[in-house]
Amino acid sequence: MSDPLRRVLILTGFVLMGFAIGVAGAFIQAQRVILVIGDFVIVIPWGTALMLVAIILTTRLATIASGTRWAGWLFFTCWLAATVLLSADSPSGDLAISSGARQMVYLFGGIVLGTAAATLPVDFRIRKGTKRAPQPSVFVQ
Repeated sequence: MSDPLRRVLILTGFVLMGFAIGVAGAFIQAQRVILVIGDFVIVIPWGTALMLVAIILTTRLATIASGTRWAGWLFFTCWLAATVLLSADSPSGDLAISSGARQMVYLFGGIVLGTAAATLPVDFRIRKGTKRAPQPSVFVQ
């Protein structure tokens, strides 16, 4: 398989995955476990945490699999589009993502963490023993 065709197939897959995770995340993020211990009530929002981890991992997977940050941004943009569409009122007046605290953490956390994951370079390992050539200063006098 040629390299351009491989890259197109990878990008198409991550576009579809972005929409799929956006749609699934709209419903999974609302899941939680409520523990009642005596007078204490503990709410664990496992759906939000799961979806945030999925967004980060899939964004990084897109950048590493394609070798470019554009794939990460493409996945993230498709996730964001699906999420925004599902957080708006439908013609019947239903909302998939409402305005609770978990939903705000999912939306804003997903935006911040997804953007950070898409912005990281493809290979960001620190290599010991490699020296960079000095860059010329813009303000040379």
